[in-house]
Amino acid sequence: MASEATAIPHQPTGSIQAEVAVPARPGVVAAAVYQNGQRLRDIQIEEAGQWRGREDVVVWIGLHEPDEMLLRQIQAEFNLHDLAIEDAGKAHQRPKLEIYGDAIFVVARTAHMADDQISFGETHLFVGRGYVISVRHGASTSYMAVRQRCEASPAALAHGENYILYSILDFIVDSYMPVVEAIHSEVEELEDRLLRDRLDKADIERLYLLRRNLLRLRNAVVPLVDVCRRHEHLELPGMDAAMQHLFRDVTDHVRRVQEDIDALREVLAFTFEASLMIGQSEQTEISRKLASWAAILAVPTAIAGIYGMNFEDMPELRFRYGYFVVLAIIVGLCVTLYRFFRRARWL
Repeated sequence: MASEATAIPHQPTGSIQAEVAVPARPGVVAAAVYQNGQRLRDIQIEEAGQWRGREDVVVWIGLHEPDEMLLRQIQAEFNLHDLAIEDAGKAHQRPKLEIYGDAIFVVARTAHMADDQISFGETHLFVGRGYVISVRHGASTSYMAVRQRCEASPAALAHGENYILYSILDFIVDSYMPVVEAIHSEVEELEDRLLRDRLDKADIERLYLLRRNLLRLRNAVVPLVDVCRRHEHLELPGMDAAMQHLFRDVTDHVRRVQEDIDALREVLAFTFEASLMIGQSEQTEISRKLASWAAILAVPTAIAGIYGMNFEDMPELRFRYGYFVVLAIIVGLCVTLYRFFRRARWL
């Protein structure tokens, strides 16, 4: 986003260093001004608009859950759109990219692992000529590491707001990877447990929670693919052609995260189905065993029932070896049935 305004008047080095410390204000994480990739000084929100539009200068302000008064002050300093300010004051926005005149408004979802659960947050970015304003909501990692990394590369930071926007989006996308890797490790553990034994109720509940968390993570990642892809093209206000390959790299990373999430969801679905199939197979096997033993026990039960009817005219009653013959028939039939069910692998 090229600048056409006047350059900053020369200031003695000592005076710049003397003005670095700025009193803290609730909601303001950091506010600084940079020229040609070099940090000039920290600033107050009230003076941020004075630096806007100067030659090769970018104002970078980081906010965390600001109140409405602070957002309205930011709006006045940088002439931000009312709809963008309204969205920035509310969490639970869908990832998106909106264009308001010569400025853009980006919403991205952040994620990190906390106590074996995925904690989600949001980052809202205002990007215009000579300024970048980030607004964080919820469980979002501080971007101080991004600021320090940018300040360590003045040549790259000299690209201004485009490079800052790329650095923040790249940081957000990179933060997805530890989450995906942690879930991947847990999914592999569930797979191994399924193959060794069977999943218990707690495992099934954890499997369901993992799949639900992956769905929420996918809902955060997929819209970001389009947001990053649009930065590869020059139709956005002030987009620098030299930054296209960097935004293309971020797009590749977020697509890779999406593919990993989709693969994990498929594995979890297969694991759940496999667990159901194993459970049904075990139930079928138990049913077969019970049916086999019931058939075997039905033989002596039927024969004993016939001889227990107390009829007087039964020829076997006066047969000397009748009792032993009947026992032999019972044993023979039971053994025959047992061998039959064994061959059929029911027992």
